[in-house]
Formats: sequence, C-alpha cells, structure tokens
Amino acid sequence: MNDDGILRRDILGGGLILASSALVSGRVQAASLPEVPIMRDTKMQAPAHPTSGPDYNPVATLNGWSLPFRMNGDWKEFHLLAEPVLREIAPGMTAHLWGYNGQSPGPTIEAVEGEKVRIFVTNHLPEATTIHWHGMAVPNGMDGVTGLTQPGIPSGKTYVYEFVLQRSGTFMYHPHADEMVQMAMGMMGFFVVHPRDPDFRRVDRDFVFLIGAYDIEPGSYTPKVNEMTDFNIWTFNSRVYPGIDPLPVRQGDKVRIRYGNLTMTNHPIHIHGTRFRVTGTDGGWVDERASWPEAAVDCAVGQMRAIEFTADNPGDWAMHCHKAHHTMNAMGHQVRTYIGADMSKTAKAIRKIAPGYMPMGSTGGSEMTAMDMPLPENTLPMMSGSGPFGSIEMGGMFTVVKIRPDLAPGDYTDPGWYQHPQGTVAYEWTGAPLPHPPKAG
Repeated sequence: MNDDGILRRDILGGGLILASSALVSGRVQAASLPEVPIMRDTKMQAPAHPTSGPDYNPVATLNGWSLPFRMNGDWKEFHLLAEPVLREIAPGMTAHLWGYNGQSPGPTIEAVEGEKVRIFVTNHLPEATTIHWHGMAVPNGMDGVTGLTQPGIPSGKTYVYEFVLQRSGTFMYHPHADEMVQMAMGMMGFFVVHPRDPDFRRVDRDFVFLIGAYDIEPGSYTPKVNEMTDFNIWTFNSRVYPGIDPLPVRQGDKVRIRYGNLTMTNHPIHIHGTRFRVTGTDGGWVDERASWPEAAVDCAVGQMRAIEFTADNPGDWAMHCHKAHHTMNAMGHQVRTYIGADMSKTAKAIRKIAPGYMPMGSTGGSEMTAMDMPLPENTLPMMSGSGPFGSIEMGGMFTVVKIRPDLAPGDYTDPGWYQHPQGTVAYEWTGAPLPHPPKAG
C-alpha cells in the first residue's frame, strides 16, 4: 500500500496494482527492474506531487493518471507495460483496446527539463512494438521507429530507452510499429516535460488529454483497425460524454489545458464562457508576446496544443470539439434523413411486418433523447447525459469546465451542477405573442 492508500494487488479490482517483469534486454543492466504500476480506475487521479527528484507542478490527466517513477542515482526510471486492456468508454460500453499499464491511453509521464530518464518498456502484446517520443529530441537510436532506428520489441521482452530531456513542453508517446493497427487500438500516452524552474509559466491547474477515434460497431468490442474516415466513437482519453471527467476549477485560477490529436482528422476545440491564449505546441512554448487569443483552436493530426486562461467567470462551461458529429456517440452514418416528412402512414404499414417500429427524425434529432428503446449490446445512445435542465443532447467529445468560487486549492472533485444566481437563467417570454409571419409567396 502506498502513501495514498490506493495500492491494490487484486488484478480484478480498481486502483493501482503491482506486477513484476523478469526480462531485460539492451546494454543497461539495472540492479532490478522498476515495478509495473497498473491502473484500472477510470476516474481522474489527483495530481501526484513529486517526493524525490526535482520539483514541479504536476498535471491532472482526464480519466487517467501519472506514471510513478523511482530515482536510481541521477536517473529517473519508469516502467511501461504494453498490453491488451479493457477500457470503459462510458458506463454501458467497454472496448477491447491495446494500451499501457492497464489503460488506454497509457499513463502520463512527467519529468523535468535536463533530467536523465530511463524508460523500461515490456511488451505483452501478441506482436512486436516500439515507442516513439513524439516531438522530443532524443538520440537517433532511441527514436522508436521499427527497422530504422531499432528492432521491434518482441512479445515477452523488455527494452530500455535512455535520454536527457532537452527542453520543457507538451509531448506524447506512441508506437512506430504496425502503426496503423497499434494506434487504432489505442496505443498512445501523454509526456509532459516540466520547466527546470517550477515558477516558469506556472499555472494553478494543468489538465491533459489525448484525442482518439474508434470505429466500434454496436454489439462488438474491438475497433475496426482498417477504417480511415468513418469513425463513430470520438473520445477524450478514450472516453465519451457522459463518461469524460469534468474539469473542476477554482474561480481566479490560472488554467492550462494541453491536448494532442492522434485521430485521422482535425479537431477545433472550443470552450464556452471564456477566451484563452494559445501558449504552446509540441514544437515548444509560444513566446508570451506572440501567443494569441481564441475561443476555439484547431488541432491537426499529430499536433499538440497548450491553451491558458484565467477562470474569472463562474459556471458550468461546455468544452467540446466544434465538429458537430464529434459530439455524438455511436452514430449510424447510413440512417436516412426524414426531417419534414410525414411518416405516420409509412410507420403504420411497417408495423404490420415489424411490430414496435418507431419512426425517428421527422422533427429533428432531439426526439431521440426521449425514446426509451433497447440498444444493441455494448453501445451507447447518440445523445446521452443529463444536466440540471434535462438532456444535454451531446455525447462524444464533450465535457464541462466547472468554475467555482468556493473550490479549495488542490480539490479536483466534481462540485456538482452550478447554482445560478436568481435572474441569470434564460426564461420563457409570457407577454403578447409575436404575430404570425407572412407566408412565402
């Protein structure tokens, strides 16, 4: 049991689990391998402040956690386990993915500019793998490209990556081995290199997540790895709304949100109720004089963004991809559009051969949120999740930034729904009705 009391050895339980590995390859023969921490819990773990090594301001990973490390002299050592994992996409749907240390995406790696890191990678996949350190300056033989800079890590073997962290910033890791399959199966993770000076570009809360997309047909559990364009599950850290964690923020906090895109398309990320400044990419920090204001910023394939704002406007503020289909779950892209069509006669005829048939879409899509229809196995409604005023009519890449004046520093628990001051909620007009508009023509 560790100091936080979250360590468990039950392989079927939640929380943190320890595993061991006996194989080590390569030129570094450590006295022993670091233990392999495994996380099954799908909730965001509180930021882990370092107890050894250089100080830094830790990040909070949406629906995730940061990988523990050990200091071995002046080396900071981590252990990643590449393995098949079960990932709950949201309550009611679980995917069979590949990931690291019990989850997909894998745990966030945090270290400090100038540190020497040694990362052990044990492969429990059925095929060879590698890890590429996206955006980071490393020795060529540590770059993780199968066949070009190293042999693939065979199943059952452990390889060692060693390098010095040349610059601080926002990075990620993913395979360059059977890349189409392994990344489509969820193999990715965040890598944050903190500034050597803990006060450099310091913020009060620093959130991270990766954008992923899957094609998982209703009733199935494994993504279709050969899909290029027609995805139906759009995720933040392999979760969809209402399964994505909110971002609890204390009013007045300076907030940073970092995200990376490993899907097959771009994503304009939009936050309501504020404007932010773009302060970093995977290429480095944007000079403070050159950062620019946005309310939505696009993130192309293979890119990362860091945005910052001061949380001065209390409330529950939506954060989502602004591509409308990406805020939906399990969409059936072959469904016909019936807006404006009178389906009453057609429905009556169809019920003669298919009792219980219900036409949908004649008046738009919102009617689907009120229909209590059975779903196929292991799938989700397109629109899911309720708020204080009813159905939010969103799914997919959607969550809420919850800004509160009474949230304690370091408190990341969900504060519940915002209690609006009297007279600040949109209301129904009860005065004289407007006259009917004239008919066209």
